[in-house]
Amino acid sequence: MRPFAYVRTETPEQALMAASAVDLQKPSPQPEKQFLAGGTNIVDLMKIDVMRPLTLIDINPLQEQLGSIEADDRGLRLGSLVRMGQVADHNVIKRDYPVIADSLMLAASQQIRNMASLGGNVLQRTRCPYFRDVSWAACNKRVPGSGCAALGGENRKHAVLGTSEACMATYPGDFAQALMVLDAQVDIGGPKGRRSVAFADLHRAPADTPHIETALAPDELILAFNIPAGPWARRSRYLKIRDRESYEFAIASAAVALDLDGETVREARIALGGVATTPWRAREAEASLKGQRLDEDTAARAAEAAFAEARTTEQNAYKVPLGKQTLVRALLDAKAMEI
Repeated sequence: MRPFAYVRTETPEQALMAASAVDLQKPSPQPEKQFLAGGTNIVDLMKIDVMRPLTLIDINPLQEQLGSIEADDRGLRLGSLVRMGQVADHNVIKRDYPVIADSLMLAASQQIRNMASLGGNVLQRTRCPYFRDVSWAACNKRVPGSGCAALGGENRKHAVLGTSEACMATYPGDFAQALMVLDAQVDIGGPKGRRSVAFADLHRAPADTPHIETALAPDELILAFNIPAGPWARRSRYLKIRDRESYEFAIASAAVALDLDGETVREARIALGGVATTPWRAREAEASLKGQRLDEDTAARAAEAAFAEARTTEQNAYKVPLGKQTLVRALLDAKAMEI
């Protein structure tokens, strides 16, 4: 690990001021300053020399401002410093927003869930081995313009949706898919003030700039997630398929939320994980279900629509049938829920 400076802040304003002295004209995969919360991702990446910040800005003292869970009839507000384990174990969330509790309970180990923050979780970096091993020169996320070693290399776990000629790395998170199907909003703070964006607009597809992963400026900080209440929130599920049962990233996952009239779909919300370069909303699949009786046949047609634009290699082509089966099972499991 390279030397770095450590700054401890006591207010959001101090944290933003400490981060503000960056060159906003040059988005970089190696920003000079990084916020530190749980540290479960950035510290690992610093140890293997993938990330090399000159300064870490510790925001853990901001628990009073950014560490609360608020739930009422209007919806749910989660501070960015709330720990994953707090949300996974929260009785109201397990009852009223089960897709959120599911996604966090199935992520990582209990020890990591107790440390990792929600804000850090949605910003975690890919587990692509070419990104995480600096001995590989060709990684556009790490070194823009260097190429993508995965395109012609080992890519069994890589994305089949949202890829480009510059990158096919998979987004690794689980919680993000739950936020997608619940139409969450993200409160963001920066030197120019606060703003709110749809969570669906937070992550950027790789296109020809894979190193620019989100819509956040280098000196902006996620403050909270706002999840509106809705008739689909209680009938929601997250299903995660992986190579081993625990402490492993998804090779295919599906977050679904349903509003049903009997067995007929008023509205369906679907997000896919483990198969895409970003948290992936499957809107074509949602549209195919609206007004239809939900059964195995209509779920299978939705799954076909969800993967219609998939781009595969010889190694990762299995993700398409696996992803379809995962989505069908998630939809039928959500339908069968007692609420």
